[in-house]
Amino acid sequence: MANAYILKILSHASFGKMNEVIKLVHERSGKGRVSTFFDMLHCAKKYGAGYYDYLIFEFYKLSAAQRATFMTRLISKKFNTFMNDPEYAHFLENKDEFNIVYKDYIGRDFIQFQKANKDEVKAFCEKHPVLFCKMQDLECGHGCERIKVSDYKDFDELYAYLKEKNFCILEENIVQHPAVSKLYPNAVNSMRFITVLDKAGEPHLLYIVQKMGLGDSIIDNNCLFTPVDPETGVMKYPAHAGDTPKGIIYTEHPDTHIKIQGYTIPFVKEAVQMVLKAAKVTPQIRYVGWDVATTEHGPVIIEGNTYCAHDFWQLPPHTPDGIGILPTIKKYVPEFFEGKIK
Repeated sequence: MANAYILKILSHASFGKMNEVIKLVHERSGKGRVSTFFDMLHCAKKYGAGYYDYLIFEFYKLSAAQRATFMTRLISKKFNTFMNDPEYAHFLENKDEFNIVYKDYIGRDFIQFQKANKDEVKAFCEKHPVLFCKMQDLECGHGCERIKVSDYKDFDELYAYLKEKNFCILEENIVQHPAVSKLYPNAVNSMRFITVLDKAGEPHLLYIVQKMGLGDSIIDNNCLFTPVDPETGVMKYPAHAGDTPKGIIYTEHPDTHIKIQGYTIPFVKEAVQMVLKAAKVTPQIRYVGWDVATTEHGPVIIEGNTYCAHDFWQLPPHTPDGIGILPTIKKYVPEFFEGKIK
């Protein structure tokens, strides 16, 4: 990795946060703070790892060979740039465009609120007693609301609220499969599928994680997640906290007390086939994170993400051999590594 990355880290780093990370590493590993600091700099230079990467992937426990298998923050940015043409990103990033382009895979009714007239919105609200409302280009569920039409005294009051919030799109609320709702009932617990297109345009699945809501959240982002076997639908390990630096591991869901490892999610094989087909719709975007809900009738795509969280699947409880995702990526996109990721 370029020396410029170390300079960038040092120039933009919050040294207060960096010191907190060094303190956590010291507490968890017993390693000295000075030696940890210099090892962090070494990992930044050699592997493109920021100090949070060093902490959450437990680089302080890994050999050089193991460290070299991890997609760190810098490699993630480079891979995203290599794989995705920004001129086509709007098809996935803009919620209304996504629903139109990928309408064969979303499995629900929707209306473009900004383009619909009041009568059209009224007809939609009369048809669907619960709405899921999204902003145009916000990520991670920010700005989303689940609205019960009956909570408003009349349509005019509801319409005024929708206008005030400036929602982009209104969707029929997804009703998830009872087996998935059992994990956590207050949010649609989606699976994150990561797909890549190889040089010939053929799609491949990198991995799946099941996300779960927590507490009073109506979304599943930054809550809990664990890898899922693509053949059996079985959740393979205990769940990791979405706030990854805390390193909290859950053997059961803290709200529902469902044991996580070994729990089976239905329709996973069908979902794999669905995302592999969807991955070919916009071939200029070769690297996508798909959020997929499981309903009683099968899987539906919630959205596609052009920038994927690089920590999924690589965290210590989910990588017992200490091997990251890069060897898997190399099988499908070897040309990315020909430049040795400089």
